[in-house]
Order: sequence, then C-alpha cells, then structure tokens
Amino acid sequence: QVQLVESGGGLVQPGGSLRLSCATSGLTVSWFAMSWYRQAPGKERELVAGISSYGGGTNYADSVKGRFTISRDDAKNTVYLQMNSLKPEDTAVYYCYARRLNSYWGQGTQVTVSS
Repeated sequence: QVQLVESGGGLVQPGGSLRLSCATSGLTVSWFAMSWYRQAPGKERELVAGISSYGGGTNYADSVKGRFTISRDDAKNTVYLQMNSLKPEDTAVYYCYARRLNSYWGQGTQVTVSS
C-alpha cells in the first residue's frame, strides 16, 4: 500500500523559512516523478515544484523560483521542499504527489505565512 505523508507545515512570519517533508512508503521515490502542489482557499490546486525520476531534474512555478528548492533523499524515500523568503501569498495547503504508471496524493500540510 502506497502512502505519502507530509509534515513540516505551520505558521511562519513573512520572510521566514519552512522545510516540508514527504515521507513515502510502498514506493521507491527515485522511480517516480515527485511534485509539490498547493491549494489556497478558493483557488485551484497548482504545481509548485517537481523532481523527475532517476536523474532528478527539477522544475518550479515562476512564483517560487529562487525561493523554493525541491530535493529527494533516495535512502529515506523522502522528498523535501525547502521554502525560503516566504510571502503571505504562499499560504496554502501543500500536497505531495507521486506519478509513474499510477499516481498518489498525500493528505496535505497547512502553511500559513502571516505576521
């Protein structure tokens, strides 16, 4: 059974940092394209960052380029999202997503950026 469990969300002031983790079980992260999505209230879910299988090439939404970094620890089967210089508009529920032949979502973790 595949599980994706996000953690690391919380309340942070503008300009602060958070690191989200996506711990997986039942799959090998290096075989999957892994992504982080987010969904703010009243808005559609949007892609934030992705890391490809095997070679690990990365891609980012324009709104987070230079501030967010996605990475993968194959030994721990975990994917991370380092978020720096956070802005109030980054407030959302952040979801981990795994895709290969099948696709899987985590349950999400809330990130709130507010003073």
